[in-house]
Amino acid sequence: MADIEELRATGVVAVLRAPTPESALTCVSALIEGGVTGIEITYSTPDAAAVIERVRRDHPGAYVGAGTVTTPEQARAAADAGARFLVSPGTSDDLARAMFDTGLTTLLGALTPGELMHAVALGAHAVKIFPASLGGPAYLKALRGPFPDVPLMPTGGVGADNLADWLAAGAFAVGAGGELCPSGAIAAGDRAEITTRARAFTAALAAARR
Repeated sequence: MADIEELRATGVVAVLRAPTPESALTCVSALIEGGVTGIEITYSTPDAAAVIERVRRDHPGAYVGAGTVTTPEQARAAADAGARFLVSPGTSDDLARAMFDTGLTTLLGALTPGELMHAVALGAHAVKIFPASLGGPAYLKALRGPFPDVPLMPTGGVGADNLADWLAAGAFAVGAGGELCPSGAIAAGDRAEITTRARAFTAALAAARR
């Protein structure tokens, strides 16, 4: 059964796009060292399902899922690998059904009110607002008006410096990509840079929740 509360408790989900499986695993270790345990391995990462399986084995305390899920086959492969949640950048009926069939927490993607209504009508457990940078926290707050009970996770434009603003605007959790895991740092295997950023996000989340 889907458990959206676990995702809410995690608070920050690192959206990881790595050039190789090895660099993805290095980045995951650095994120966890910095206190970020919500990990979204995107399908733009080579052998994403295998990376998810490895993270589940090596870091049992991590809350790991699959992102950029765009086909039913990817949804099933991620579930077989041990993913805890699935995230799509958009919403389509066939894909949504395949994601729900896994029994995992499912986030469908939307940006406009119409897209959000479609995702909710299909049964999304939560909705990923992407790219959230286009509207910022003010846009998310506006969406909360007609959709007060829908868990919204903005992704894109979320940094440690504005994380509190997103939560105050009504985000139940946030997704962070390049602001948390810069592509250059991932490619270079710069664990120190990623861990430092993770600690900043962890501290910002704790401060915002106090």
